[in-house]
Formats: sequence, structure tokens, C-alpha cells
Amino acid sequence: MKINPEKCVACGNCTYVCPMGAIYIDPVLKRATINSDECVECYACYNGLSQEHLNPTMVRTVRRVFAALRIRFEPEPDVCPTAAFEPDQLTWPRVVRRAFSDPSVPHESTGVEGRGTEEVKTNDVTGRVKVGDVGFTIEFGRPGVGVRFRDIQQMCWALAKVNVSFEKKNPITSLMTDVSTGTLREDILNEKVMSAIVEIKVPVERTEEIVRLVWEIEKQLDTVVALGVATRCGEHGEEVVVAPILEKLGYKLQRAKTNIGLGRVVEPTSEPARETANV
Repeated sequence: MKINPEKCVACGNCTYVCPMGAIYIDPVLKRATINSDECVECYACYNGLSQEHLNPTMVRTVRRVFAALRIRFEPEPDVCPTAAFEPDQLTWPRVVRRAFSDPSVPHESTGVEGRGTEEVKTNDVTGRVKVGDVGFTIEFGRPGVGVRFRDIQQMCWALAKVNVSFEKKNPITSLMTDVSTGTLREDILNEKVMSAIVEIKVPVERTEEIVRLVWEIEKQLDTVVALGVATRCGEHGEEVVVAPILEKLGYKLQRAKTNIGLGRVVEPTSEPARETANV
């Protein structure tokens, strides 16, 4: 994303819209400026502000007159009065930023919008996590923080060393040059995105091992990490294997998500339909 300096009137409205704090008013140029290294191409500024297409010269003149008369001028906070934002023609590898940060853009590798994965929320249809499995979603970044792929790389390396199974229908997996080692493409490592999710699967008995590994690696990363754990419930909706492990590790399981099996199975499976609990 870029801001046309010929159109910008430095109203400052866009500085509050950017979820990454990448837009600021340059005191020398007296124009809104985007820190391209911190911008994740989420398009929140372009899509989140109404655009009035007013004449920039007129707007600047009015603002100067108001300032000289010491009249307080407060423009509408959700408007770019001169439509100064202009999307860049993104090329590789920068286009990766938008794919992971703009929720309206589908990932080419999965066809899913947002971060490119439905995770295990649709497990009643996809059957990713089977009986005896535990699925992990390791989410990196958040608005205001973001994450660079070099940090995701560290976690993937550590997970690969302990022989986890990376989810094939996940955009992070599709960006690996070597899934067996969890190695990502070198040309994307310095790219920053708002957030991304790594998905893995292991046998239930390895639950504590993986949780402790994520704890260890996240301390070395320059971002925030959120850990999701999913497993199959029994026929009556009970889950008595993974929950005690997580409680022993200090998690209070007061809330959870449960898929109740209302999805339409598109691929035949030999397993009976069961609920999936997402902790």
C-alpha cells in the first residue's frame, strides 16, 4: 500500500485505522507515510476508510484558514477526504503479506480466506483429527504485533525434529521447501504478516510433550503465540484423555468449542461420526 503525497492532506485519520501502527505523519514531509517494512498489506486503511475524493488543494487551504483563525477542525474519523490511498502492484514475496493479513483474500494453496485454513473447526467433515489423535493449532502474531516467517521457521524446525505430522492443507506447509525438516522458503523469511497458523497432529499420548516444546520455543520468538488443542470426543460427547493432561499443565478448561457433527461429509470415511472438542 502507498499514500499519494500529492493527495494526502495529513488529516491523520489513517493513523488510527492501521492495525499494525505502520502509518504516521512525517513531520518533515507533513504527509501521512507508511513504514513499508511494518505494513502487512492487510488493506484495513484502504477498505476501512470512506473516500470522499475532495480536491487536495481546497482541503489544505481550508485547513490553513481554520488554523489561522484558531478554529478547531475535526474531520470525520473514518474518512480519507482526498482518497490518497493507492494499492501497490504486489509481487513475490511481498504478496505473501496480503495473503495472510487481508481476510478477504483467499490463499492460492487452500482456497480459504483469512489465514488460509479452517483448522479443525470443520473436522466433522474433513476428518483431519481421528480417534486417538490430538491436533494442534499454533497461532503466531496478532494485530499490533504481527509475525515474521523467520520466527515461524524456528517453531517448524523444532516440531519437525520430534517427527510431528504437518497438515497438508495448510498454507504454511505449502510454503515449506522440505516438510521433513519444517524448512520454509528462504525468500519469505523476512516477510511480516498479521498472523499465521501452523497445524500439526500427533498421537494423544504425545500431548504433554508437544505443549512443553511450544512453551520452550515461544520464549525465543519475537511475537506472541496462541496454542489450540483439539481431540475427538467419545460417542456421548465426553473427553477424558486429553483434558486431564491439559489441566495438569495448568490450563483451566472452562470453555471449549464443540463441532456437533452437522457438516456434510464430502469424502467417504470408514470411521463413525464423532464430535471434536477444541480446547
